[in-house]
Amino acid sequence: MGNYRNFKLVVYFVAGGVRSATREQLERDLDFFARHMRLDKAYLEPYRDRFAGEEQVELCKAVFEERGIEVAGGITTTFPAAEDAQGKQRLFNTFCYNDPVMLGRLSEMSAFLGAHFDEFIIDDFYFTNCTCDACRAGRDAYNAAHGIADGSWQAYRMDLMERVSREYMIAPAKAVNPKCSITIKYPNWAESYQETGYNPAGQRKIFDNLYTGTETRDPVTTDQHLPRYLSFSLMTYFENMWPGHNGGGWFDPFDMHIMEHYLEQAYLTAFSKPRELMMFCFQALCDTMNVPALGYQLDKLDDVLDHIGKPIGIPCYLPDNCQGEDNVQDFLGMIGLPVVCTPYFPADSPAMMLTRSSACDPDVVDKLEAYVAAGGRALVTHGFVEATQERGIRRMTSIRFAGRKVMAEDFLVEALPRRGFGRLLTYPNGNKPMAISVPEYRNNASWALVKTRVGQESYGMLLRDTYGKGELLTLAVPDAFSDIYRLPEPVLTRIRAAFPVGGVYLESAGEISLFVYDNGAFIVYPYVDEGAQPGLCRVHVLGRAEALDMPVRGRSVAPLYTSNTETVFELYTKPGQYEVYAVRRG
Repeated sequence: MGNYRNFKLVVYFVAGGVRSATREQLERDLDFFARHMRLDKAYLEPYRDRFAGEEQVELCKAVFEERGIEVAGGITTTFPAAEDAQGKQRLFNTFCYNDPVMLGRLSEMSAFLGAHFDEFIIDDFYFTNCTCDACRAGRDAYNAAHGIADGSWQAYRMDLMERVSREYMIAPAKAVNPKCSITIKYPNWAESYQETGYNPAGQRKIFDNLYTGTETRDPVTTDQHLPRYLSFSLMTYFENMWPGHNGGGWFDPFDMHIMEHYLEQAYLTAFSKPRELMMFCFQALCDTMNVPALGYQLDKLDDVLDHIGKPIGIPCYLPDNCQGEDNVQDFLGMIGLPVVCTPYFPADSPAMMLTRSSACDPDVVDKLEAYVAAGGRALVTHGFVEATQERGIRRMTSIRFAGRKVMAEDFLVEALPRRGFGRLLTYPNGNKPMAISVPEYRNNASWALVKTRVGQESYGMLLRDTYGKGELLTLAVPDAFSDIYRLPEPVLTRIRAAFPVGGVYLESAGEISLFVYDNGAFIVYPYVDEGAQPGLCRVHVLGRAEALDMPVRGRSVAPLYTSNTETVFELYTKPGQYEVYAVRRG
C-alpha cells in the first residue's frame, strides 16, 4: 500500500503555499512532518483564486519527489471578487458558471493540470450559488423546457455542473493528457448537494474517481450541524455508490476546539477501510500539535485495520439527490446503531433503515412493502411515515401523525424476548424533557415497544408492525436530533436490540458507536464530549460465544453471563479510545 499497510497517508498543499514556497522552508516543514508520520503522497494545488506559477509548482513538486513522496495535482474553483467586473454575489468566491471569463479560467487551469500531472483532484468548492442575471435566465429557460413550474434551482444547477464538468474541466485536461485521471471531491454536506449543483448520479458517469469529505465541525458554533459519525457513514455511502472508485476520506482541523474531535475524523474515516487518508492542509497543520497527535495514532489505526474486514451494518437508503431529516442516520449511528449508507434500495439485506430522505424515491413504499412482506425487517423514522402517509404506507401500519407533540422525560420500555409481545416492563427516567412527535396508532394492530410517559398518559416511541413474513418498526426521533443521545440507557438498548448487526448489539448510554465487519470483528468507540466519563458497556452476542478476543492487545474478555439466546460481555470504556474485538465461538 505504502508507508502504512492499510492506507496511503496523503496531504493537500494549497496554492498560497505553492506561491510562497522556498526550497529551504519546504525542507524544514517536511522534516517536521517526517518526525511524526510517514507521508506517501501530496496533492499540489496550482490554483485557488489565482495561479501559483509554473516555476513554483515545479519547485514544490521536485522537493516532494526527492523525498520519495508521490505528487498529484489539485484545484479549487474560486475566483477573487476583485477580478469580478460585475461584482456578482458568490459565496466563498465560487465561480459563476455562466461567466465566460470564469469559464475561460477554469478551462485554462484544467489544461495546466493535465499537462503537469497524471492525476488531479477538485476541492469541494466546485458548486454554484450564483443568482446573477445570466444564472436566473438559465434557470428559467431550463425549467420552462423541462416543465418545472416551481422556480427551483436544483435540476438546472445539476445539469449545468454536469455540462461544465464535461466541457471545461474534463475535456481541456484530457486533450493535453488523455491518461490524466480526474477526481471530484464531494463535501460533507450531502443533503445540500443538488441545491448547489453537485450531482453524483450524473458526475460519477464522467469523472474517473471521487473523494469523500469526512470533515466534521463544532455543531454549536458553526453553520454545519454534522454528527461526527458522518466521517464513517459518508465513506460507506460513496463506496457503495461506486465500488472501487472512492479514493479516500479528507478531513481538516478547522472549526473545532477539542483535539479528540480532530482525531475522531481520522479514526472514523479509517474504520471505513479507505484507500487514502487525506490531511487538509499542509499549511494549516505544519508546526501544530495536530501532527504529532495524529502521527501517534496512525500506527495504532494500521494495527486495528489489520484485523477488520469489510464494514457491514444496517443499510440506510439515501437515493440520489435526496433531502429530508438532515443526517438523522448519523445521530442514530452515534447511539450504537451500526449504520452504513447506500443510494440503492437494499432489497437483499436482512434489515434496513429508511428516513424522510428515503421517501424522495417515488416508488419507495412499493419497494418497502415487497421487502417486508417477504421477511425483511425495516426501521423507519417518523419522518418517513409522515412523508408517505398518502402514498401507501397505511397498507403496512395503523400509525398516523396528526402534528401532535409531547415534552417527554420519562419512558416505558418493553423488554425482550425478541420474538412475540412480552409484557415485562421497565420505567426509566430521563434527565431532560424533549419534544417528540406523537404517533397515533390502533391498539393490537400496531404495538409499542418503547413509550414516553407524560402525566397519566403514554405515547408510542418505538412501534412494531408485523406484515407478511416481516416486521416494520417505526421510531419517533426527538425533534432535536441530538436529544437522542440523552435517552435513558434502557431505551437506547431496546432500540439497538431490535437491530443487531453481525449478531452483536450494545447495552450502554448514548454517544458510543459500534462498527461491525464481515469477518466477525467489531470496534467500540465512545465519543469525547462535555461531561464524558469512563464507564461500563455491555456487548450482547446472539447465541453462545466463548470469549471476545482483543487481537491488537493479545488478550481476551470472558463472558459476564450466558443465557439460552445470547452471551453478554462487560467492557470498560474510555472516551476517545477505540478497541477492536473478535467474537470467538465454540
